[in-house]
Amino acid sequence: MYNIDKAKLRQNLIDAGCEEEAADDFFAISGEDKLCRQLLFLRKHRKMLLEQLHKLQYEIDCLDHLVMRIKKHENG
Repeated sequence: MYNIDKAKLRQNLIDAGCEEEAADDFFAISGEDKLCRQLLFLRKHRKMLLEQLHKLQYEIDCLDHLVMRIKKHENG
């Protein structure tokens, strides 16, 4: 098992965007495959964050495109 202070680990989960309930779920994982399941939990959270990032990037790109079209029309 990894040797990380529980309070620091919890804070890191919160800093990484996990809700309090999700952090509780992380610590509630038990059993022989605890480490594998905790790593899976972290991978899923990372995937969700990356999907949010891509969605936000798309929205920013749409706004940039709109600004460009407006400026082009204005100068046009």
